[in-house]
Amino acid sequence: MDLFDFNDNEEKAKPLAERMRATSLDDFVGQKHIVAEGSLLRRAIALDRLGSCIFWGPPGCGKTTLANVIAARTNAEFIKLNAVNAGVADVKKAVERARDNLKLFNRRTYLMLDECHRFSKTQSDSLLPAIEQGTIVFIGSTTESPYASMTPAIVSRCRVFHFEALSAADIRGALVRALADKRKGLGSYAAQVDGEALDHIAGTAGGDLRTAYNALELAVLTTPPQADGSIHVTLSDAEQSIQRKALSLNEDAYYDILSAFCKSLRGSDANAALYYAMRLIEGGCDPLLVLRRLVVHSAEDVGMADPNALVVATSALTAFLNLGYPEGLLPLSEAIVYVCEAEKSGAVKNAMFAAQKDARERRDDAIPAYLRDVSYGSREMKAEREKYLYPHDFGGWVAQQYLPDSLKDRVYYSPTDNGYEHTVREIRRKKGQE
Repeated sequence: MDLFDFNDNEEKAKPLAERMRATSLDDFVGQKHIVAEGSLLRRAIALDRLGSCIFWGPPGCGKTTLANVIAARTNAEFIKLNAVNAGVADVKKAVERARDNLKLFNRRTYLMLDECHRFSKTQSDSLLPAIEQGTIVFIGSTTESPYASMTPAIVSRCRVFHFEALSAADIRGALVRALADKRKGLGSYAAQVDGEALDHIAGTAGGDLRTAYNALELAVLTTPPQADGSIHVTLSDAEQSIQRKALSLNEDAYYDILSAFCKSLRGSDANAALYYAMRLIEGGCDPLLVLRRLVVHSAEDVGMADPNALVVATSALTAFLNLGYPEGLLPLSEAIVYVCEAEKSGAVKNAMFAAQKDARERRDDAIPAYLRDVSYGSREMKAEREKYLYPHDFGGWVAQQYLPDSLKDRVYYSPTDNGYEHTVREIRRKKGQE
């Protein structure tokens, strides 16, 4: 055995997800909206001119993989840190190294930071000057919204790329390639995996390619060989490997029952909604899908007629995540009954669509001067902004224009007389808004 055998053994010991990680944009799975031919990110990578950016998206959708692809293509140095265990000293060391690379070799440095939402303000502050001065090119990777979880000063200096959960078709294609790849994948096992088994793993991985790879590898490695030495992975094997039962419903029945559930919620029939929810779950549907639909309908169909519906639905979702199955079905059922019995109003949904349409089509409308930030601009501009009427100086509300002049008479939200919205209308009447 020579030295190279050790390297080969080390490679084989890696999980399938790590071995199959893409090394080029051509091998990269999904995210066509980001890495398609001619896209901004692809052009920047090809020219080695990528600026500081943040990759935001769910687990297993390719954030770290894309950062590694960038590292393989660039002539710059690539430093990787994880915000969970990296401290201020690690950041300062990376920045010093980057500064030396720039001064001595005119070479750029990329700093890849996994779990960047875990970075504290002190850590972020130690990194900010290096980003501003171009000493490093920052690439952050996060599963949480950077706008809510990261220091605004960092986010404002980065371009945020939103990654989406991979489609079942993307994942299935990746699994097929892994089965055929004899060097990095499972090709040497000559495993035969039934189509329904592949479909099940791809469909239940939740858009997470890493989860799908792990399930496939477990299924192939743990399925006993047949008499001729071949490995045959069935749907039953796939169910065990990913720990989720396959739907006993065909695709048409699944969507029909889901549609009936949603319409029963909207139609205030608790008996029907409970029945269809349990049919979905007993048929193998993930209860979280039912809960997510319930949360949506609590805002879409109940809305401000009973604002507590959203509170109850999101509480049921949290309870299920903490309790699991089957105990979590109790808060789920309570929330279904509450949403069904609540007063209904689609006013919030209508308001959202109307405001969304104007926001997309009329982006150049000027904000009234007195609503703008008073911390910058000329003395005249600041004087104009001081005309703002502070509502609490007038008992909590004062008549004042907030929309741009071109939209000043636009009405998006029109409360009905249903449930709490009747109270909203009364409050508006007292203020002369109705």
